[in-house]
Amino acid sequence: MRKSARYTTLAAAGLLALSSLTACANDAASTAAGSKGDGKGTKVKIMVGGLDKVIYLPAMLTQRLGYFDAEGLDVELLSEPAGVQAETALVSGQVQGAVGFYDHTLDLQVKGKSVESVVQFSHAPGEVEVVSDKAAGDIASPKDFKGKKLGVTGLGSSTDFLTKYLAVKNGVKVSEFTPVAVGAGPTFISALQQGAIDGGMTTDPTVATILDKKAGKVLIDMRTPEGSQAALGGPYPSSSLYMQTDWVNSHKDTVQKLANAFVKTLKWMSTHSADEIAAKMPADYSQGDKALYAQAIKSTLPMFTKDGVMPANGPETVEKVLKSFNPTIKNAKVDLSKTFTTEFVEKAAK
Repeated sequence: MRKSARYTTLAAAGLLALSSLTACANDAASTAAGSKGDGKGTKVKIMVGGLDKVIYLPAMLTQRLGYFDAEGLDVELLSEPAGVQAETALVSGQVQGAVGFYDHTLDLQVKGKSVESVVQFSHAPGEVEVVSDKAAGDIASPKDFKGKKLGVTGLGSSTDFLTKYLAVKNGVKVSEFTPVAVGAGPTFISALQQGAIDGGMTTDPTVATILDKKAGKVLIDMRTPEGSQAALGGPYPSSSLYMQTDWVNSHKDTVQKLANAFVKTLKWMSTHSADEIAAKMPADYSQGDKALYAQAIKSTLPMFTKDGVMPANGPETVEKVLKSFNPTIKNAKVDLSKTFTTEFVEKAAK
């Protein structure tokens, strides 16, 4: 993450600090709930762009179902509040895998980094653009983003990418609105309530909480393939397990075990209810409201694939979105075939 652009206001800085504290708490929780701690099995560290976000639910659920253990893996799940920070941890070698948006693989390729999605969790973003109750009268569509402060998890994150695309697609220049890094969860909600942002892009369970608190309204819903099609013009592969290509090629056995575990989880999710899934997750993820958490999962379930396979035409949609506003990618040739592999999920299916 570019530190010079990490936040645009002092208020956002404070919110980001709170978000980091939340991430640290998540780290401790994930280590306690996740790592076997007995030194057995192949050790793998995976950084998640927000462990408690429903869009990244397969990471912790795989741990809770015992599927990593069954494959002989000792997986440690770590958490950062934004996907862009998970990306940084991966390319710097702090972790072997990242659970975040597939679009990072394209962004990194044009920067000279070879990274690929090995398990595609989703075929829709799972993101929702919400507006505060105060600003609802002024923002009826992305055409009204001009002059507004819009919350994103982090600058350079996928929420930042998608917000810019929606603006540009609707005739608003990237320079005509202000993205504000506010993380997710309580920090996002606080920014919305206090007027630090007029609206923003976030995911469940934050969306469910905002609606429950009547702090905002849904402007654009991209939690389903239909919503993705309407907003972005096609399937949008988002949450995934992505890894450095060199590491994948030199650790194929370990990557195959990870794929086996995640594909098994995706299949399990497709045959169980939101209530059953919620019951498997850490108790604190529900933040004291089990029914609301289950509803958040139910609203987001349509975004997930059942087999971990990259959806047809998905990479092309992502490239189109990024090229619309990202000058680095706009003028570069992207080899989409190198941004993902289906080798491991196809074997896992057998």
